[in-house]
Amino acid sequence: MFVQTEITPNPNSLKFLPGKTVSKNGSFEITKKDDVKNDLLRNLMSVNGVEGIFLSSDFISINKYDYIEWDEIKHIVISLINDFYAGGKEFIIDKSPYETVETFGDVEKKIIKILDQKIRPAVAKDGGDIKFKEFKDGVVIVQLQGSCSGCPSSTMTLKQGVQNLLCHYLPEVKRVEAV
Repeated sequence: MFVQTEITPNPNSLKFLPGKTVSKNGSFEITKKDDVKNDLLRNLMSVNGVEGIFLSSDFISINKYDYIEWDEIKHIVISLINDFYAGGKEFIIDKSPYETVETFGDVEKKIIKILDQKIRPAVAKDGGDIKFKEFKDGVVIVQLQGSCSGCPSSTMTLKQGVQNLLCHYLPEVKRVEAV
């Protein structure tokens, strides 16, 4: 198996493409080793310098701390991914450990639809994701994940991309903020 890598706009994030299914149930982010029981994810979080992991359907984004260079950890991450799939596994995870059931109003549903159809595919290309958190008093609260979390250009993307798009389609939206 050959794990490919792609750079992202965030210099502290690298996208790993194993050529196999990664997550069978959407995307999610891990920032604490103790939050998951999956051996691969725990091992990746144990690599010196790894700050977080973002899983999507077909890629893994690894975020590292500033003090570590990619040359120091990239080969370890690739080796761990290769070993995992070489053991016969078809996917890394089949359900999110953070499942919650929420009910949304009409405006929230429209916001989520726009995020899912128009924005998420674009940020996924850069190794990240955007999750809807809340809509209150004209303000949309979102969470940036994966490569988008901590990216120097994420503020501009949020304001010029996400906010402009949501305000264009939904007059109820006045502003977008990230948590």
